Amino acid sequence: MNRVTAGEIAELAGVSQSTVSRALRGSPLVNSKTRERVLRIANEKNYKVNTSASRLRSRKSRTLALLVHDDSAMGSDINPFFLSMIAAITKAAAEKGYDILLSFQQFSDNWIADYESSNKAEGVIMLGYGGYTDYIRKIGMLDNAHCVTWGPVIDGQPGHFVGCDNIHGGYIATKHLLDSGHRRIAFIGDISDDCPEFQARYAGYRRAHEEFGADLSPLLQARANPSERGGYEAAERLIDQGAGLTAAFCATDLNAIGAIRAFRSRNILVPADVSVVGFDDLPSIAYTTPALTTVRQDTATAGHVLVETLLDLVRGTDVISRLLPPELIVRQSSRQLRREAAAESSGPRLSDARTA
Repeated sequence: MNRVTAGEIAELAGVSQSTVSRALRGSPLVNSKTRERVLRIANEKNYKVNTSASRLRSRKSRTLALLVHDDSAMGSDINPFFLSMIAAITKAAAEKGYDILLSFQQFSDNWIADYESSNKAEGVIMLGYGGYTDYIRKIGMLDNAHCVTWGPVIDGQPGHFVGCDNIHGGYIATKHLLDSGHRRIAFIGDISDDCPEFQARYAGYRRAHEEFGADLSPLLQARANPSERGGYEAAERLIDQGAGLTAAFCATDLNAIGAIRAFRSRNILVPADVSVVGFDDLPSIAYTTPALTTVRQDTATAGHVLVETLLDLVRGTDVISRLLPPELIVRQSSRQLRREAAAESSGPRLSDARTA
């Protein structure tokens, strides 16, 4: 008599084969009703795990999966910052003798479990996570997953993360502007709980203001999704509400590009009227007009640390989440504020632009 297969169990249960695999090993990602149905059918059919196939699947694949989040909802199919990260991770993996399996994801409830059960890769690196609150809930459901995420490092969070010291990055960007004489510095970016990295950059912005004894006006905080359009619309709101800014620190380089376009559309010059600082140091940023002052995240180092951390997990070595230091790169989009302009409480050039 032919043995029933996992595929046949899946067909009878009306689920995928990977769901059958998860149900049989008691994964919490399978709800109780589905698990009971799969187990009942498996028992009725006298299904036995093919141990020979299991041993074959357990052989080292010398492959790491790289899952990249779909940012199309933000106006971009892929975050340009991740392009540099993909290159760095691929190079770092190759140096360790590993291939990279790249997948472009709109993360479902089962994204990482699908990789675990399919045995396509020994571990997973995540770039981007959509909403952090939903992502961290899913990470908390996974037991002993070989997964490392590029993202925030927060006390008590489950999972393993490698990220940028965003608080320090926000601090050095804002301190640069304060040292240049600016006191009306806007922050452009999303500081909701779903964006803890941007929250951290905003915390650094606030810390720098507090150290300088500079006022923080609610008019100077403009929410923006991490896209050029988001930065453009946020800058327009700042202008229209009369924020009187002389500088803007943007949570991403894309926000900064959009903000500069918005200022230019209102005949506000960068940096003559408003200084702008971004965050990321995208490869093309040095060639914009003006070249953008920004906070650099070292993607080459990040790629190596992500790969090394994941391989340590695969080998069963204890790992800790890590923050990597950022670096301020000063270019043409920020400048020293004139002494007389610094003494004023608002930027007259912005007021003129609204009525031009």
